[in-house]
Amino acid sequence: MKAPDAAAFEALALAAFARIPEPFAGHLAGIRVTVAEFADAETLAAVGLDDPWELSGVYNGRSMDKESIWNSGEMPPVITLFRQPLLAEWCETGVALDDLVSHVVVHEVGHHFGLSDEQMHALEAGA
Repeated sequence: MKAPDAAAFEALALAAFARIPEPFAGHLAGIRVTVAEFADAETLAAVGLDDPWELSGVYNGRSMDKESIWNSGEMPPVITLFRQPLLAEWCETGVALDDLVSHVVVHEVGHHFGLSDEQMHALEAGA
């Protein structure tokens, strides 16, 4: 079976966005989704990682809890999915690729709302 390309990953991410319910969905306008093969060194350093295989997605932008009417001229928030780490996780775990992509999208959307990794892990553990 051929590995899905970047366009397929983007389609999976957009489908995940479409499943996010209100009132959350109403706050996602303008978030762009991009796909890259791996995180670059700068991105890895920013999240405290050395191994590009360990990062499957990242949120770049101002979170909603830090937005202000005084902020203008900024680029819109971007969620970047890293294709190769997601493909590796898909092969290693057997979890459906759309479920993996959805999980990463929801996690990065959590950062848009100002949640930390620790807060999201606690929410997942309690769900």
